[in-house]
Amino acid sequence: MADVYSKKKRSEVMSCVRSCGNKATEIALARIFGHNHITGWRRHQPIFGKPDFVFRQAKVAVFVDGCFWHSCPWHATRPKTNRAYWKQKLARNKARDLAVTRKLRAQGWKVLRVWEHDLARQAQDRLLARLQRALR
Repeated sequence: MADVYSKKKRSEVMSCVRSCGNKATEIALARIFGHNHITGWRRHQPIFGKPDFVFRQAKVAVFVDGCFWHSCPWHATRPKTNRAYWKQKLARNKARDLAVTRKLRAQGWKVLRVWEHDLARQAQDRLLARLQRALR
């Protein structure tokens, strides 16, 4: 189906859309925490980079990165239209992730970046092992 808006109007409309986090992946990780009796985490903490989950006592910041938005090396897809825009956008996302990780580590935080695909049932054991190492 063709877009009902012109390119200029579509760009204007989309620029008004603001992200509020990927709730599905965050809820999935919260469920994994609950099923495995992992406690001590909080969400929406006022910490640089806005981690999805924070373990303040252990000083661990957890980010849940979507495979598309954060350019997963295994599952990222590339849009077929407006390629130049998306290439730059995804590169900026990766650069921001790296800068946030470096700054938090410089402040003494352990940073754990969880890929969206790490939430799948078959990958959860590996994810839990990584988390337990970080929380020690």
